[in-house]
Amino acid sequence: MNQGKPGAGTLGLGCFKPVKSTLSAASVCLLLSTAWVAAPTPVLAQQFPLNSIAIDGNLRVGDAAILSRAELAPGQSISAGQLNAALQRLVDSGLFESVDFDPSGSSLRITVVEYPTVNRISFEGNNRLGDEVLSAAINSNERRVFNPSQAERDADLIAEVYASQGRLSAKVTPTIIRRSDNRVDLVFEVFEGDNIEIERLSFVGNRAYSDRRLRRVLETKQAGFLRAFIRADNLVEDRIEFDQQLLRDFYLSRGYVDFRVNSVNAQLTEERDAYFLVFNIQEGQRFRFGEITVSSNVPDADADRYLDAAKIKTGAVYSPTLLETDIARMERQALRDGVDFLRVEPRVTRDDRTLTLNVEYVLTRGPRVFVERIDIEGNTTTLDQVIRRQFRSVEGDPFNPREIREAAERIRALGYFETAEVNAREGSTPEQVVVDVDVEEAPTGSFSFGASFSNNDGIGFAIRFAEQNFLGRGQRLSLTVSTASDSERYGLVFQEPAFLGRNLTFGFEADFAETDSSFTTFDTRRVRFQPSLSFPVGESSRLELRYTIEQSEMFARDTPEHGAVIGNEIAAGDQVSSSVGYEFTYDTRLTGLDPNSGYVLRFAQDFAGLGGDSQYVRTVASAIGETKVWNEEITLRASIEGGALSWGSGTNRAVDRFMNNTNIIRGFEPGGIGPRDLSVSEEDPLGGNLYVAARFEAEFPVGLPEEFGITGGLFYDVGNVWDLSNVDTTGGTIVGEGGSFRHVIGFAILWDTPVGPLRFNFTDAIRKEEFDRDQTFELTLSTSF
Repeated sequence: MNQGKPGAGTLGLGCFKPVKSTLSAASVCLLLSTAWVAAPTPVLAQQFPLNSIAIDGNLRVGDAAILSRAELAPGQSISAGQLNAALQRLVDSGLFESVDFDPSGSSLRITVVEYPTVNRISFEGNNRLGDEVLSAAINSNERRVFNPSQAERDADLIAEVYASQGRLSAKVTPTIIRRSDNRVDLVFEVFEGDNIEIERLSFVGNRAYSDRRLRRVLETKQAGFLRAFIRADNLVEDRIEFDQQLLRDFYLSRGYVDFRVNSVNAQLTEERDAYFLVFNIQEGQRFRFGEITVSSNVPDADADRYLDAAKIKTGAVYSPTLLETDIARMERQALRDGVDFLRVEPRVTRDDRTLTLNVEYVLTRGPRVFVERIDIEGNTTTLDQVIRRQFRSVEGDPFNPREIREAAERIRALGYFETAEVNAREGSTPEQVVVDVDVEEAPTGSFSFGASFSNNDGIGFAIRFAEQNFLGRGQRLSLTVSTASDSERYGLVFQEPAFLGRNLTFGFEADFAETDSSFTTFDTRRVRFQPSLSFPVGESSRLELRYTIEQSEMFARDTPEHGAVIGNEIAAGDQVSSSVGYEFTYDTRLTGLDPNSGYVLRFAQDFAGLGGDSQYVRTVASAIGETKVWNEEITLRASIEGGALSWGSGTNRAVDRFMNNTNIIRGFEPGGIGPRDLSVSEEDPLGGNLYVAARFEAEFPVGLPEEFGITGGLFYDVGNVWDLSNVDTTGGTIVGEGGSFRHVIGFAILWDTPVGPLRFNFTDAIRKEEFDRDQTFELTLSTSF
């Protein structure tokens, strides 16, 4: 009688044969005849006495352990079926290569051959993934008993790791090499195969948004000519599941409440080296908000008061984010009113005739449940307090499920963790809950080395170290060293986002810079230190308070190129300014109410004169807005900004005044517009005490496949830099002091490359002064709104 299961014999040459388990027919017959003599009375199952058991071949597993697993003991009576079951239990234990039962009379001899121990685990053929990555995926361990089934499962796990990298054709074969002393080396032979890329990603059923727009929503990308750098063009099953959720979120936030993904089909190309991936979707109709009402079942909560807290307007495009924001406002209102356990339940009534959703917020009294404690696990680096401060609730506060969900989102948004799960369970009593936080740490530091080019600084190299979770305290630290043909900078930035345990950000910046730009006739050295405190003053607004101390100096070059005005300022020597200032920011993107548009307002002032050599007031204001039109295919962007320098005492120098650059008006060299000193051939740019600029831009697709990452833009800039009040112009020949508005039009090519977003500007100054210095081409890093 042979019984067993597949074993090491499935692992290739030189491996184990299937597990042998034997119980001979003659032995069984002998058992039956013996049992018949011993017990002539008819029974349902004939049995025989088992007086002695001998075990051979076991080196690591003791006799008692074998008998325990077989469930046998000397002195018991046993049937042939029970003996066969005992044999199978030893086979199933996974400890033995072969098991043999030899019964004789009332004795039983068990002979086993143990599986060897794993001496060493190695990988062959893995070029794309390192040994450490594959070792982390398997469960077999060195110096443990070899298990053929586990080795097969490990091979499947390694294949899954390759599949997640887009190598669906990867094959893994486990083999063994026998060593002395019943040991084996376990070798996983890997055939990595080629990447199975996505040649075309398309959609069926989309009417409101084009394939191009929807492809920008997905994590999965089409294979492009930069496929060596872009790894998102591989077919990965888990990523496609995530993409379906991204599509649902995208459409739902734009009012398509009936949207669904019917299916996702992947079809191999004829060459079998890539996939065509098709999302079959159903958009449905777009809904807007209808009537917004509030009803209250809580005596202390006045419905009209809470209706005033709601900001949704009738006719606005439906979005779940707007509902959540209104609910959060009402719950905060309840806290201010001292109403505990208030719950806001949105009841949505659908009107298909008008394509509107009427919302009634019902105020109810929730169950009296409190937070017993918050348990945190998995944070091997990050301190508990960093995670705890993401909760607005503490132990003993009323339990609010919505607040717990928002805290979970804030924890994930930190970027410190690979995964973060937040769940609530019943505590020591039904009136209490325990909030469990389970996280897995992620790398938060980076060290980068790169090269750059700009019209301002030329070709440069930079080394940067950044840590987003310094010492596990949630603090940010960065060190930067950058050198270019025209400048050299060293910087240190530190931020504590929860100073004194409050929503108060403390930070400081220290930097040193030297420049010898070809666009000026002098060199500079600047040392600056700036501590600051910032805090929110509203849902969308923030205020920063700062102190700045700065030492700066202008130098003449070895062969002087400057004119009289710059010479006067160089003669002033080293200057120190000490100032206090503030910056107010209002950013509608913080609330996330409109995914397609937003604006940012900034107003900042610095008051110098707390010691130092200068007294002045510097004021800068800006407004930037952006919206997407034409089914979100075209981005429109507009900005206006201005600055004023009101000088009190000290030397007003070019390094203190506003100087034009590509962030103010494109189409001109740095310092290319504004007052100039014509007393020298280089015509010194002097900058101005005042400036104003407006920029208008449209960004649009240019018809190239989006995997190229290339879009186009048209822009129009207008602005001016002027005024030399309180500037010593003795000996200079000054032009442009009064100033005039310059106008520039241009076309841009924006290229999203693996090394960063590049912007190529082709410009034409359609209105300028004869002494201006314009330029028709600029290459810069692209900045986003």
